[in-house]
Amino acid sequence: MKHKFLGLLLVSLIPVMGNSQNIFLNEFATTHQMTPFDKIQKSYYEEAVDSGIAEQRAQIDNITRQRSMPDFDNTIVALENCGATLNRVLNVFYPLLSADADDELMEISTRIAPKLSELSTDISLNEQLWERIKYVYDNREKLGITGEDLMLLQNTYDGFARSGANLQGDDREEYRKIESQLSQLTLQFSQNCLKEQNKCEMWLTKDDLAGLPESAIAAYALAAKNKGREGEYLVTVSYPSYSPFMKYSSRADLREKLYLLYNTRNTKGEYSNLEIIKKISALRLRKAQLLGASSYAEFSLQRSMAETPANVYALLDQLRDAYLPAWKRELKELTEFASKLEGKKVTLNAWDYSFYYNKLKDSKYSINDEELRPYFELNNTINGVFGLATKLYGLQFTENQNIIVYNPEVKGYDVTDSDGNFVGIIYTDFFPRETKRSGAWMTDFRSQKINAAGINIRPHVSITMNFTRPTEDKPSLLTFGEVETFLHEFGHALHGLLANTKYSSLSGTNVYRDFVELPSQFNENFLVEKEFLDGFARHYLTGEPMPEELVNKIIASAQFGAAYACIRQLNFGYLDMAWHTITAPVDDPVAFEKQAIKDVLQFPVPDGCAISPQFSHIFSGGYAAGYYSYKWAEVLDADAFAAFKEHGIFDPATARSFKENILMKGGTVHPMTLYKAFRGKEPTVDALLARDGIAKPTKKSKKSKK
Repeated sequence: MKHKFLGLLLVSLIPVMGNSQNIFLNEFATTHQMTPFDKIQKSYYEEAVDSGIAEQRAQIDNITRQRSMPDFDNTIVALENCGATLNRVLNVFYPLLSADADDELMEISTRIAPKLSELSTDISLNEQLWERIKYVYDNREKLGITGEDLMLLQNTYDGFARSGANLQGDDREEYRKIESQLSQLTLQFSQNCLKEQNKCEMWLTKDDLAGLPESAIAAYALAAKNKGREGEYLVTVSYPSYSPFMKYSSRADLREKLYLLYNTRNTKGEYSNLEIIKKISALRLRKAQLLGASSYAEFSLQRSMAETPANVYALLDQLRDAYLPAWKRELKELTEFASKLEGKKVTLNAWDYSFYYNKLKDSKYSINDEELRPYFELNNTINGVFGLATKLYGLQFTENQNIIVYNPEVKGYDVTDSDGNFVGIIYTDFFPRETKRSGAWMTDFRSQKINAAGINIRPHVSITMNFTRPTEDKPSLLTFGEVETFLHEFGHALHGLLANTKYSSLSGTNVYRDFVELPSQFNENFLVEKEFLDGFARHYLTGEPMPEELVNKIIASAQFGAAYACIRQLNFGYLDMAWHTITAPVDDPVAFEKQAIKDVLQFPVPDGCAISPQFSHIFSGGYAAGYYSYKWAEVLDADAFAAFKEHGIFDPATARSFKENILMKGGTVHPMTLYKAFRGKEPTVDALLARDGIAKPTKKSKKSKK
């Protein structure tokens, strides 16, 4: 998941008033201007935000009050380079709010949110500023604006138009109120999710451990010990804790208990999000209506590869129709297997799927996560994942212990190219904490740009995950799924690290939402390639490479469960679209959800369970009316990886084309233009269906010269 703070106009360099000790008020005086986390006092955040807001207001006034006729430099570039202090502090504050937040940081976020929302709205509704932008846009041909400059102008114009610049009178004031309310509600949604997650615990005794592997038992014992309850076992709803229990526990009653604990989060009590999602969806609808659209999805998708809700539904429906028959076959096989295993007829529930899926996979392919874990020791896996970028793009990653980090578990690496030139910094943060939200994401502390002096300012990116911790007697041994997640987030990181654009707002992952997942999901393809696994998958005790037989089993089992995985994602995609194609407010979120996902429902939903109240992607994570992009990115990544399969997965020319046309260009060119420059054609679903075993691959045509 790509995750970053979205919402404010950025960057400049004029001095500001405030505490001279506050490190955010000036450029960081460190190597590569890296964030000096050890010098941050929490009081600095709000003070720097206040100073940054004052600075940015002054800069906007300077733009609007100048006597010169509007042109690209004095209006568009000046606006792009506006708000350095705010950019600097927020690019630290918001990543830490997700990765290392305590109550004090949450309280600060609650106080600054309305200030930031007010500033953003004041800028977007500034009539004098809008007139200058509009003048430059209307005269763009006369002014000779082309290339990346033209894309920045287009984005600036569209951004203001889509933020209410054309609204008048009461509509402007209503828009202002909506933006303020949405800012507060999405923040409250996110905080409720973290607080609820931290209180969801299932305590076990030794008698409750049937079926669990040694690695899980050791992790649960350590979690309990850390809570001062040695001799007991603690399971939580964080993925590294939840997943192995659901996969291995032979206690169906406890699987059900944990499933209900996980899936009833934020549905009741002080951290309920049910009323919040009703308000968020209604406000988004009203915002879209003010801006001339019939639904939020119609408004949002205007700047996407999909363009319209109808096109999104066409994709979802096409995949549903292709994968549902395969899912029914998978479910039939799994039910028959479970019944034979139990010696009686079994009706599968949602909490049974992972347990029997794992046993069936082991039965068919003699492979399971516990067999693979010893070959995915974290440090070896880091070398393998980083090594992928070395083979493809010539990048080198060198751990630098002088890099100051925000938590002792975080590591920092210098990234250089094949000629030894500095490319950027990458921070890695692998393990769950009570101060870290669930999931995995990439963000940046500084994005790439070329400054006024012509210097290429290189990025500082971060990848944050929640992997299996080391135990008292074993290092961190990852599951296959965790390695896949690592590759995914690292793909986002490469998109940020390899950026080479003029403006930060067009740099790296600043692309259409339904294009941003291509680099990340593309990386996942390598995990079922023998040539990649052979390079790093070694037993953590013996150093022996993963046996060829085991590698072959991974490859052979790659399509197993593909239909379930697709239908599960479509479940989320349809639910997201339902919330954002409403034309009237929702009264009953739970009933609404059931109706939205009924055609792709895989198992009956127990009373009290709901996805929406904990669906952070769409209610606080920037994927509103955009969750379909994960499936669209699969279409893209399968099609893109087919090019690598045709020429060799480490083929230098293919890798160079992907790097130069996709990873380096950011949002400077329309994504379909970029994709066709790499692939030579528009994508189709054919490669995805073939990869998942849903349809036979089409006969290869002769290779065309590019």
